Amino acid sequence: GSQRKKFYVLAMFPYPSGQLHMGHMRVYTICDAIAHFHRMKGHQNAAIERGLDPDEWTRRNIQSMKEQLNGLGLCFNWDREITTCLPEYYKWTQYFFVRLFKAGLAYQKEALVNWDPVDQTVLANEQVDENGRSWRSGALVEQKLLKQWFIKTTNYAK
Repeated sequence: GSQRKKFYVLAMFPYPSGQLHMGHMRVYTICDAIAHFHRMKGHQNAAIERGLDPDEWTRRNIQSMKEQLNGLGLCFNWDREITTCLPEYYKWTQYFFVRLFKAGLAYQKEALVNWDPVDQTVLANEQVDENGRSWRSGALVEQKLLKQWFIKTTNYAK
Protein backbone atom coordinates (compact mmCIF):
# COMPACT_ATOMS: atom_id res chain seq x y z
CA GLY A 1 0.00 0.00 0.00
CA SER A 2 0.88 3.62 -0.42
CA GLN A 3 2.58 5.44 2.47
CA ARG A 4 1.18 8.79 1.30
CA LYS A 5 -0.86 10.82 3.75
CA LYS A 6 -4.56 10.72 2.88
CA PHE A 7 -6.38 13.96 2.15
CA TYR A 8 -10.05 14.71 1.49
CA VAL A 9 -11.77 17.94 0.44
CA LEU A 10 -15.54 18.32 0.27
CA ALA A 11 -17.18 21.62 -0.56
CA MET A 12 -20.68 22.23 0.71
CA PHE A 13 -23.45 21.66 -1.81
CA PRO A 14 -25.58 24.70 -2.69
CA TYR A 15 -29.04 24.75 -1.15
CA PRO A 16 -31.56 25.72 -3.85
CA SER A 17 -33.51 28.06 -1.58
CA GLY A 18 -32.18 31.20 -3.29
CA GLN A 19 -29.63 32.63 -5.70
CA LEU A 20 -25.91 31.82 -5.61
CA HIS A 21 -23.99 34.43 -3.61
CA MET A 22 -20.48 35.32 -2.39
CA GLY A 23 -20.65 32.67 0.31
CA HIS A 24 -20.81 30.00 -2.39
CA MET A 25 -17.84 31.53 -4.20
CA ARG A 26 -15.87 31.54 -0.97
CA VAL A 27 -16.53 27.86 -0.30
CA TYR A 28 -16.00 26.60 -3.84
CA THR A 29 -12.95 28.74 -4.64
CA ILE A 30 -11.02 27.81 -1.53
CA CYS A 31 -11.98 24.12 -1.53
CA ASP A 32 -11.18 23.80 -5.22
CA ALA A 33 -7.77 25.45 -4.84
CA ILE A 34 -6.91 23.20 -1.89
CA ALA A 35 -8.09 20.06 -3.70
CA HIS A 36 -6.06 20.86 -6.82
CA PHE A 37 -2.97 21.61 -4.75
CA HIS A 38 -3.16 18.20 -3.07
CA ARG A 39 -3.98 16.35 -6.30
CA MET A 40 -0.86 17.85 -7.88
CA LYS A 41 1.07 16.40 -4.92
CA GLY A 42 -0.40 12.93 -5.59
CA HIS A 43 -3.14 12.91 -2.95
CA GLN A 44 -6.19 11.26 -4.50
CA ASN A 45 -7.40 8.34 -2.41
CA ALA A 46 -9.80 6.53 -4.73
CA ALA A 47 -7.42 6.53 -7.68
CA ILE A 48 -4.44 5.55 -5.53
CA GLU A 49 -6.39 2.66 -3.97
CA ARG A 50 -7.11 1.36 -7.48
CA GLY A 51 -3.60 1.96 -8.83
CA LEU A 52 -4.87 4.51 -11.38
CA ASP A 53 -3.79 7.98 -12.39
CA PRO A 54 -6.11 10.46 -10.59
CA ASP A 55 -6.82 12.34 -13.83
CA GLU A 56 -7.80 9.14 -15.64
CA TRP A 57 -9.96 8.00 -12.70
CA THR A 58 -11.76 11.35 -12.52
CA ARG A 59 -12.42 11.53 -16.27
CA ARG A 60 -13.79 7.97 -16.29
CA ASN A 61 -16.13 8.84 -13.43
CA ILE A 62 -17.33 11.99 -15.20
CA GLN A 63 -18.13 10.00 -18.33
CA SER A 64 -19.84 7.25 -16.35
CA MET A 65 -21.97 9.72 -14.40
CA LYS A 66 -23.02 11.51 -17.58
CA GLU A 67 -24.10 8.20 -19.11
CA GLN A 68 -26.03 7.29 -15.95
CA LEU A 69 -27.76 10.69 -15.77
CA ASN A 70 -28.66 10.54 -19.46
CA GLY A 71 -29.95 6.99 -18.95
CA LEU A 72 -32.35 8.31 -16.33
CA GLY A 73 -33.76 10.68 -18.93
CA LEU A 74 -32.81 13.75 -16.90
CA CYS A 75 -32.89 17.06 -18.73
CA PHE A 76 -29.33 18.37 -18.31
CA ASN A 77 -27.85 20.91 -20.71
CA TRP A 78 -24.37 19.44 -21.24
CA ASP A 79 -23.36 22.53 -23.23
CA ARG A 80 -23.10 24.28 -19.86
CA GLU A 81 -21.07 21.55 -18.17
CA ILE A 82 -18.02 22.63 -16.21
CA THR A 83 -15.17 20.32 -15.27
CA THR A 84 -13.47 21.62 -12.15
CA CYS A 85 -10.36 19.45 -12.55
CA LEU A 86 -9.40 21.12 -15.84
CA PRO A 87 -6.99 24.08 -15.86
CA GLU A 88 -9.49 26.11 -17.91
CA TYR A 89 -11.74 26.06 -14.85
CA TYR A 90 -9.47 26.07 -11.82
CA LYS A 91 -7.24 28.85 -13.14
CA TRP A 92 -10.17 31.14 -12.31
CA THR A 93 -10.63 29.85 -8.77
CA GLN A 94 -6.91 30.38 -8.24
CA TYR A 95 -7.13 33.85 -9.78
CA PHE A 96 -10.00 34.89 -7.50
CA PHE A 97 -8.37 33.41 -4.40
CA VAL A 98 -5.10 35.26 -5.07
CA ARG A 99 -7.03 38.51 -5.57
CA LEU A 100 -8.92 37.99 -2.30
CA PHE A 101 -5.69 37.11 -0.47
CA LYS A 102 -3.78 40.15 -1.79
CA ALA A 103 -6.70 42.39 -0.80
CA GLY A 104 -6.47 41.06 2.77
CA LEU A 105 -9.82 39.30 2.45
CA ALA A 106 -8.55 35.70 2.72
CA TYR A 107 -6.97 34.63 5.99
CA GLN A 108 -6.26 31.54 8.08
CA LYS A 109 -7.32 30.76 11.62
CA GLU A 110 -8.09 27.72 13.72
CA ALA A 111 -11.72 26.61 13.95
CA LEU A 112 -13.60 23.52 15.09
CA VAL A 113 -14.44 20.88 12.49
CA ASN A 114 -16.23 17.52 12.50
CA TRP A 115 -13.36 15.00 12.55
CA ASP A 116 -13.69 11.34 11.57
CA PRO A 117 -10.93 9.54 13.55
CA VAL A 118 -11.12 6.41 11.37
CA ASP A 119 -10.96 8.02 7.92
CA GLN A 120 -8.80 10.86 9.30
CA THR A 121 -10.88 13.46 7.46
CA VAL A 122 -13.11 16.47 8.03
CA LEU A 123 -16.85 15.95 7.56
CA ALA A 124 -19.59 18.38 6.59
CA ASN A 125 -22.50 18.55 9.04
CA GLU A 126 -24.56 16.62 6.48
CA GLN A 127 -22.12 13.70 6.74
CA VAL A 128 -22.72 13.25 10.47
CA ASP A 129 -25.80 11.17 11.31
CA GLU A 130 -28.32 11.85 14.09
CA ASN A 131 -26.20 9.73 16.48
CA GLY A 132 -23.06 11.80 15.86
CA ARG A 133 -21.44 9.15 13.67
CA SER A 134 -19.66 9.42 10.32
CA TRP A 135 -21.81 8.48 7.34
CA ARG A 136 -18.91 6.51 5.84
CA SER A 137 -16.86 4.88 8.61
CA GLY A 138 -19.47 4.79 11.37
CA ALA A 139 -16.96 6.32 13.81
CA LEU A 140 -18.11 8.65 16.55
CA VAL A 141 -17.29 12.10 15.16
CA GLU A 142 -14.99 14.33 17.23
CA GLN A 143 -14.68 18.11 17.31
CA LYS A 144 -11.13 19.03 16.32
CA LEU A 145 -9.42 22.43 16.08
CA LEU A 146 -7.77 22.82 12.65
CA LYS A 147 -6.27 25.72 10.72
CA GLN A 148 -8.58 26.73 7.85
CA TRP A 149 -9.03 29.45 5.27
CA PHE A 150 -11.72 32.09 5.72
CA ILE A 151 -12.98 34.95 3.56
CA LYS A 152 -14.06 38.31 4.98
CA THR A 153 -17.28 38.38 2.96
CA THR A 154 -18.75 41.39 4.78
CA ASN A 155 -15.60 43.41 4.09
CA TYR A 156 -15.68 42.23 0.46
CA ALA A 157 -19.28 43.40 0.10
CA LYS A 158 -18.32 46.88 1.32
